[in-house]
Formats: sequence, structure tokens, C-alpha cells
Amino acid sequence: MAAMEVEAKVADKEEEQVVNPWEVSAKDGGKIDYDKLIDRFGCQRLDQSHIQRVERLTSRPAHVFLRRGVFFAHRDFNEILDAYERGEKFYLYTGRGPSSEALHLGHLVPFMFTKYLQDAFKVPLVIQLTDDEKFLWKNLTIEESQRLARENAKDIIACGFDVAKTFIFSDFDYVGGAFYKNMVQVAKRVTYNQAVGIFGFTGEDHIGKVSFPPVQAVPSFPSSFPHLFSGKENLRCLIPCAIDQDPYFRMTRDVAPRLGYLKPALIESSFFPALQGETGKMSASDPNSAIYVTDSAKDIKNKINKYAFSGGQDSVEKHRQLGANLEVDIPIKYLTFFLEDDAELEHVKKEYGAGRLLTGEVKQRLIEVLTEMVERHRRARAAVTDEMVDAFMAVRPLPHMFD
Repeated sequence: MAAMEVEAKVADKEEEQVVNPWEVSAKDGGKIDYDKLIDRFGCQRLDQSHIQRVERLTSRPAHVFLRRGVFFAHRDFNEILDAYERGEKFYLYTGRGPSSEALHLGHLVPFMFTKYLQDAFKVPLVIQLTDDEKFLWKNLTIEESQRLARENAKDIIACGFDVAKTFIFSDFDYVGGAFYKNMVQVAKRVTYNQAVGIFGFTGEDHIGKVSFPPVQAVPSFPSSFPHLFSGKENLRCLIPCAIDQDPYFRMTRDVAPRLGYLKPALIESSFFPALQGETGKMSASDPNSAIYVTDSAKDIKNKINKYAFSGGQDSVEKHRQLGANLEVDIPIKYLTFFLEDDAELEHVKKEYGAGRLLTGEVKQRLIEVLTEMVERHRRARAAVTDEMVDAFMAVRPLPHMFD
């Protein structure tokens, strides 16, 4: 068996934590240990030198998700920056598995960051809607998976992507031709034992699941999109994603050189925690664990006040004396994601940690931030027509994709 870059036991139930594309959990409901995850997966930590370099190369401030360590790990990000500094372009690839009618804030994180990367580096983007994956893993019909893909595409487009530089595709619609040729090339070079080692498949899993990973692998090869990248087969690919998607691309990076392709680079985020506490990521199956982009101002207020786990003390007197535990406080974690002003965030953390700000005051600030953000998104989504979705999903050249 050819050695993978790292032979991570991603789905070993004996591990302290399980992190794979379909399950994220820590033993006894604990927190995900990202340092252990980096060691086990074999990726590297992003550090201050990467952030400074991005700012220097793009002549713009680093995104808040970079500055605050939301995107915290990478594979070959330096090589992407080296190539860009030499005047070589690259393209971005990210995706969405359409399993719910509306996105929650955790789903928005990679798209918000990808939009920043597209704007900052002025590069094209492909977005994969894995409607086939959701048919294989969820109790959804093919038709429902396809419908949800188009609905989710509207939320993605509402993030502000440039139609002149962006191609959104659903697997059910697009897979075939050059894309399918790359899929079978990958499939032929990954053994069943390797797939079990990477993804944790068991004898009870149907073969549709085992056959799926090449579908997610090959958008990182430019030849999968001949209408976009014909003659650009050496174009590098950068994949912004949550770290639970890493197993797909460990496999891809092992196979790519054997097919004559460059290994895709990755920049990976931590999980957006559930309202009830940082024990993994939000769950679409529990509406009270998440803030959705369809939630009203009243919904947001009620969810934050009722469900957002607080690190504050039991009584005002005790809180004034001891202050809040910022490590477990969900309102602080959400503000770290979405409050743009660094100085204000530091002020809130300092005052709350010292007990001078109360939990209710911090929650109120979070309610304001999220209500404004969700309302802005809702207005943008309302302006997305079916014709706009068709334009983003049309198989067409993008002549200005590197302008």
C-alpha cells in the first residue's frame, strides 16, 4: 500500500476525538483539540508571518478570520504565496453539501473567507455543490438534493462573489467528460484499504459512499474544467475549507503527482461552535444549536439569550468579583468571528473577563452584531434571481477571470 502523506486514523472510535467529513465529536463531549488534530492530520499551523505576507502581497488588511486564528492551519500555503509573488495566478475551490434549506452562520464562514481571497488575489473560483453526496449520506431524494443545491447557491451568491470569476456547479449536473476522466484516474490509484484508513468506511457502508471521494478530489485539478482552464493544466489550486474536509485532500495530494498534477494547497478553519458550547460544530438537525440566515431579529435575540452558553458567574456579586471565563463563553467566541473592530473586541474581553461587563451586556452586543449581519445577508439573498443562479452555473468561459 502506497504511503499517504499522513496515515491518519480519522474515524477510529478509540481516538479521543473523531473528525471526518461526516462526524465531529470529542470524547465525553469535550472540546476539539486542534493541536492534536494538526499533529494527526499532518498539516501546519498558520502563523503571523503568513498573515503579514498576505497583507504585503495583496496591499489590504488581513481578513478578521486570518487575524484571529479562525483559519489556523494549512498545507502548502507558502507555495501559493511564492507562486503569486512570482506573478503566477492560482484558482480557488470550495464547496457546500446541500442538506438543509438555509445555511447557518457556520456554513457562511468558508464562503465569507473565500470571497475575501477572491477579491484580494483577483483569482477565479469554482464552487462544488455535492448534491450527490447528500443523496448518498442523507435520507434525501435526488430531486430534493438538487433543489436544495439551487437554494443554497442563492445564499452563496448573496455573499457577493464576482460572476465574471466564479463557476458554481452541482455534481448531478456537471460530472462527466474531463471531470469524470479525472475521477476514474483517482479512483484507480486509491485502494479500498487506503479509503478505509482515511475515511473510516466499514463493511456496512454501501459502495456509493466508498466511490464518492474522487468526486470531491478532482475539482482541485484544473483539467476538470476545460471550459475555464484549457491550456492551464499547471495552475495551482487553493482550497479554503473547515478542517473536517482534510481527509479528502490528503488523499488528493497523494494521488496528484502520480497523475502529473500539482498538489492542491489548503487553508483550513476551526469549527464554528454550537450555541450550547464548544463541543464540535453546529448541527443542522438541531435548530436551537445554530443561528440561521433565515432567523428573524426576534429569533436571534431569543436564541442568544436562551441558549448561548455563558462563562459568566452565577450571581452578579460573584461575577463582579471573579469575572467571566472567556475560554468557554460562546458570546465571546461568536464576537471573535464577527465583530470587525479589533479594539472593541479587546475592550469587551478585558471588561467581561474582569467582571465589569455582565453576561447580558455582552449578549446584547452579540445580538446587535448578528442581527445586522443576518439582515444584510437576507437583503442580498432576496436580490438573487433564478437567472443569476443560471448565470453562475452556466458552463461558459470566463474571459476576465484573471483581470
